[in-house]
Amino acid sequence: MKLMFISDIHGSLFWLDKALAKVREEQPDTLVILGDFLYHGPRNPLPDGYDPQGVAARLQEYSKIIVAVRGNCDAEVDQMLLKFPMMGDYAMILHEGRRIYATHGHGFNIDNLPALHENDIFIQGHTHVPVADIREGIYVLNPGSISLPKENNPNSYGILENGSFSVKDFEGNIVKSITL
Repeated sequence: MKLMFISDIHGSLFWLDKALAKVREEQPDTLVILGDFLYHGPRNPLPDGYDPQGVAARLQEYSKIIVAVRGNCDAEVDQMLLKFPMMGDYAMILHEGRRIYATHGHGFNIDNLPALHENDIFIQGHTHVPVADIREGIYVLNPGSISLPKENNPNSYGILENGSFSVKDFEGNIVKSITL
């Protein structure tokens, strides 16, 4: 089972279209979106191709494969535009015998982990910075941001497949990776 992770769209139809082209290329079984769908947020600049309504419409085409969680910039009004649930603070996914705790990262985060078993996976967005590491026996991951990367990182997404997690840029380069 192949999972693809994206985070922090922030209303950018330009970058969402690039990510969805990678969905068509990568062919994941599930697309996990780690929050911050439509609004750019008061601390962020407007991203390229800012079009929240266009983002909502485009995501509808993929709603059958999406698992999503709410980000700190998401509100109930955003849920009204989306046909898949996205207001949960976290989603638990079972993958290849492991639990994956998927969240945005503004509550529980890499520095404040929820109660998980050793070798479980914790994945978040929110920081816009890719991570592939182990803390307290837990795999901690972040695919970075598709629209507004920080700390000189490229726009990126994550792939989890065959016991490996990779963060990739949109040219196909592996930015970070870890064997699980």
